[in-house]
Amino acid sequence: MTTVRLTAAQAMMRYLANQMNEDGETFIAGVWAIFGHGNVAGIGEALHGVRDKLATYRGQNEQSMAHAAIAYAKQLGRRRAMAVTSSIGPGALNMVTAAALAHVNRLPVLFIPGDVFAGRGPDPVLQQIEDFSDGAVTANDCFRPVSRYFDRITRPEQLLTALPRAFRTMTDPADCGPVTLAFCQDVQAEAYDYPESFFDRKIWRWRRPRPDADELARAVAIMRAAKKPVIVAGGGVHFSGATATLAAFVEKHGIPVVESQAGKSALAWDHPLNFGPVGVTGASSANAVASDADLVIGIGTRFQDFTTGSWALFQNPDRQILALNVQAYDSAKHDAVPLVCDARVGLELLSAALGDHRFDAPDADLKAEWFARADAVTAAPADGNALPTDMQVIGAVQRASRDNTVVMCAAGTMPGELHQLWKAKLPLSYHMEYGFSCMGYEIAGGLGIKLAEPERDIIVMVGDGSYMMMNSELATAVAMGVKITVVITDNRGYGCINRLQMATGGAEFNNLYAHTNVNPMAIDFAAHAAAMGASATKVASITELETALAKAREATVTTMIVIDTDPYPTPETGGYWWDVAVPQVSVRPEVNQARAAYETALKERR
Repeated sequence: MTTVRLTAAQAMMRYLANQMNEDGETFIAGVWAIFGHGNVAGIGEALHGVRDKLATYRGQNEQSMAHAAIAYAKQLGRRRAMAVTSSIGPGALNMVTAAALAHVNRLPVLFIPGDVFAGRGPDPVLQQIEDFSDGAVTANDCFRPVSRYFDRITRPEQLLTALPRAFRTMTDPADCGPVTLAFCQDVQAEAYDYPESFFDRKIWRWRRPRPDADELARAVAIMRAAKKPVIVAGGGVHFSGATATLAAFVEKHGIPVVESQAGKSALAWDHPLNFGPVGVTGASSANAVASDADLVIGIGTRFQDFTTGSWALFQNPDRQILALNVQAYDSAKHDAVPLVCDARVGLELLSAALGDHRFDAPDADLKAEWFARADAVTAAPADGNALPTDMQVIGAVQRASRDNTVVMCAAGTMPGELHQLWKAKLPLSYHMEYGFSCMGYEIAGGLGIKLAEPERDIIVMVGDGSYMMMNSELATAVAMGVKITVVITDNRGYGCINRLQMATGGAEFNNLYAHTNVNPMAIDFAAHAAAMGASATKVASITELETALAKAREATVTTMIVIDTDPYPTPETGGYWWDVAVPQVSVRPEVNQARAAYETALKERR
């Protein structure tokens, strides 16, 4: 056996550079790195040695650079991923939130945090967390519950098993998610005679599981017996590359489609059978169809509470749930009839078995009425001097966008209103992180999307609250020459949660700056962005916003546009109940009234 002597860190990076996807590209497209004492000597030297084969990117914050890596993988439908490395201690723990985000959204990313000395010579090393009762615990154990696969590399030869397991996880459609390889810093620098064959180029193929024959037969029988089916399109439609298959399936069989946050853009907004977004942030058209359906067919959806109206939406007393999902865990939720398989394969086999069987589509007027109402709230205000709503900002961005534009967001007011109101034409033109709804994902995520698809226009929609959480990768985008457009809606605080607080009977408290115990704040976001090198401007109206967006589209640099918005209005054009528990006891009559309404709503849950 021919061997080559390498440090463990050198072996890891050489291995990463030789793992390919089916398109002949390296599966790991690059490594985001912030160096510290726990990774600069071993991993830093190793990355320098493969810099011509494996790009290294420098971020400003460990969490946000991981967000960029995750957004990259999502935008490419999980066909490529990135790695993220940090030192031990705070650098590593900064990435735990991002790992949870990837875990919830079933997205591949390789976390390589530095770890303590395996040999324990300098024990405790700088930044080491000591457990008084367990000498094997380190800060990186926090990654265990938010990793699909976790390993700690305490000997160089452990890479021979750990790395293949990591790639199996990241490239498996059912188990796909974050992998953490905690890398002891002394082991990174230790040498070992690795088999040359370990570094042979390998292609990781995307598996497309076919359904069990009995499950398929049962699914077909249930569909044939249904009168009013509806398809809930989830993120799995995108990950399977099944958007065209879904369109062909529903056109042949006349089944209406409603879309979750992750599934939005699976079908063009103007497709006759796309009845719009569903659930808490859904359209009245989609929710009417879903409420009346006797068969709810989930395609690649987790059936999150926002999708199901906290399981109060599907009101037909005869309704059944058929869940087509590559992950058996998701396919068995809420007593669903499971169909465990790849979305594209499953739709093809279902269609073949159904033959010419066709359903009566819902009344098209439902959709027409919905879009008429949506267009009204997104139109430019008649009074150009009025403080605009977030809906009007969305309308302006929509009018300035093109078919290849990707609009993205993650938390706060915008996700709900974008889900309701944005008209997505092409697959993956709508990028929403609403599995974890992580504030601060937006700007780093926009950077990751642009790296994944540089030919597309990226518009990041972010509120002032999320911007304050995490904005430093704006400087990274500028430094890398990666152009994105960022639109900040400044409502002077956490407007979304303030409205929720009011809706549950609470007094306005600690959300908008006006209701906190701090002095009034007037942050100059445009000046802040300009200080990081972006082209930045603040606009005073929707008309000015549209002009600024047109300039941004032609610009060659990252642009940020700030606009003040009214924190109170919300669309009255759709939506559905969401289970947010209201206190049973309060001295405030508003809370007691909200509790009574909450108890009434609970009776609708099925």
